[in-house]
Amino acid sequence: MIPENLIIVRSRIKEAAERAGRRADGIILVCVTKTVGVPQIEEALAAGAADIGESRVQDAEVKFKAIGRRARWHLIGHLQTNKVKEAVRIFDLIHSVDSLKLAEEISKRAGADGKTQEILIEVKTSQEAAKYGAAPGEVIALIEKAAALPHIKIMGLMTMAPIVPEAGQARPYFKGLKEISETIAARKIKNVDMRYLSMGMTQDFEVAVEEGANMVRIGHAIFEG
Repeated sequence: MIPENLIIVRSRIKEAAERAGRRADGIILVCVTKTVGVPQIEEALAAGAADIGESRVQDAEVKFKAIGRRARWHLIGHLQTNKVKEAVRIFDLIHSVDSLKLAEEISKRAGADGKTQEILIEVKTSQEAAKYGAAPGEVIALIEKAAALPHIKIMGLMTMAPIVPEAGQARPYFKGLKEISETIAARKIKNVDMRYLSMGMTQDFEVAVEEGANMVRIGHAIFEG
């Protein structure tokens, strides 16, 4: 099931990219494994998956012991400062940095480990109370301050669109993040590379790709579809 689902998801990504006049080979598929165990991850890796997304550091710790560096690890869920030490040890890219305090702790822990931690700044593009992220009007100031920290590298932006009845209704949120990304890129801030636009999940990833996503986070369509 998992290999077949991966083929279908990749095909859908390719078709969405073509509709937008884009190439699909530059779009990274992050397989979200928060609801599955190591055997399913192994099956996905055997089918060509290369990027694994986890929401909780404690869950990732268990899976990382079995999988190790055979995949690129993404933290896509909210990160508390008391979990930063473990997160820096495991994750190649942290998608969910939404405050200067968190960025400072990541830089501190990464420095102690002798590494530079790649991060994305999470932007709250909707008004949902349950969503995390920096407000759009605060993103540039946050990035300018975080970029001065010595042991992090800002690699782009991430957002989570609200759950909507139809995927197309998520389009304004993705379009808004793309516009913010372009504004930041134009400023040419030192230590900021707007390389990644992480947006789109199972229910709306095709719309996200049409609006410029080059990193999509998909779990259900791969592991439960």
